[in-house]
Amino acid sequence: MKKNFVFDTNVLLTDPMAIFKFQDNNIIIPIVVLEELDQFKRQIDELGRSARQVNRYLDELRKKGSLAKGVEIGEGGSLRIDVSGEESILPTSLLGKKKDNIILATAYQLHRDHPQISTIFVTKDINLRLKADALGMKAVDYEIEGKVDINELDPGFSKMEIPSSEFEKLLSQKWLNLEDGFFPNQLVILVNKSAPEKLAYARYDEKQKKISLLPDYSQGAFGIKPRNPEQYLTMELLMNPEIQLVALLGKAGTGKTLLALAGGLEQILEKNNYQRLLVSRPIFPMGKEIGFLPGDIQEKMFPWMQPIFDNLDFIFQRKQFREEPEGKRMRREDKVPGYQDLLHFGIIQVEALTYIRGRSIPNQFIIIDEGQNLTPHEAKTIITRAGEGAKIVFTGDPYQIDHPYLDSSSNSLSYLVQKLKGEPIFGHLFLQKGERSPLAELAAERL
Repeated sequence: MKKNFVFDTNVLLTDPMAIFKFQDNNIIIPIVVLEELDQFKRQIDELGRSARQVNRYLDELRKKGSLAKGVEIGEGGSLRIDVSGEESILPTSLLGKKKDNIILATAYQLHRDHPQISTIFVTKDINLRLKADALGMKAVDYEIEGKVDINELDPGFSKMEIPSSEFEKLLSQKWLNLEDGFFPNQLVILVNKSAPEKLAYARYDEKQKKISLLPDYSQGAFGIKPRNPEQYLTMELLMNPEIQLVALLGKAGTGKTLLALAGGLEQILEKNNYQRLLVSRPIFPMGKEIGFLPGDIQEKMFPWMQPIFDNLDFIFQRKQFREEPEGKRMRREDKVPGYQDLLHFGIIQVEALTYIRGRSIPNQFIIIDEGQNLTPHEAKTIITRAGEGAKIVFTGDPYQIDHPYLDSSSNSLSYLVQKLKGEPIFGHLFLQKGERSPLAELAAERL
């Protein structure tokens, strides 16, 4: 039976295509939603682009007739702009000309006046869903396409015991034929059954249809050594040029960003595999917006990029220390350049994600930090910017999300793992063990 779906503004901002995804049902958009979209349309971020796209879609639909009366859409469905929402029909405690409540009133009026048709209020605002429920209405979250159960995500690696003879065979010939349903670029920790303390690290090579022993990553990258088996496996994802897209997931302190930066610097400065290290992260402030901060764009971005600079500073301090001959301080002219020098010459580039859209980025090692705050659509936009010879590494903690309309199952990291697992140029790893400090690990586990 045909239903009425009343859309909140955040649904359209999350997915402009939402109006085409309800098949043979009726979509009602309160006119206040258009007013809210108008407030976003001048922004240069993803919300602004979504608002403009929705406006273009609605303008095209006007060619079919009056949006106030309703136009056909989808497979027997319709779309209508509703101007009848009146806040006064709500309980007095909800009055006050708040736009959210006017949108709620539109849904409530349809629910009250047309009981023969099921009315469903669609919003990503939890508080509005609670209000709708209190009014006796059905309210649902808008499920972003590709939403997955975070608890069912593959960790990206497996651990298995093998006989001592097979273990020694792996070490000598560098590969094994194992029939265990591996997917491309799955990482494997192999344990010698006769001596469990002995481990070997491998990756399933889809081309060769076999388990290949990893290179020796004990020295790490650019002075940063892996501290646990998960970090050792991470080095393969970062250092293997055949794996062009990587997703590193894990809680704070597992080394995702640090290892990604070190791997990128190693590939660029030591191996010359890429021309530049491009680092970006979404700007989701917990205080004032970026426009309120003083200075030029670089100065405005500094608070959001400070974690990147902290990691770079740590890496270069360790690199400098390792380069100094024992018992002798290096001359100033012989010292390894600091990351500020590399920033100055454009070898390291740090910028907001806003400025990546529309670019073509070839031959660069690209790190997208805090990827859990990106929508699947934003991740797609970024990946499609990658030119020939580029590599992209997404890092983030899917349990620590600042985006108001994303959760652990609908963010870009979970989406990438679910959609791209098994692709020959994609690899992922879910890191669990924290290495920042015992204090940080305690907080991550217990608080």
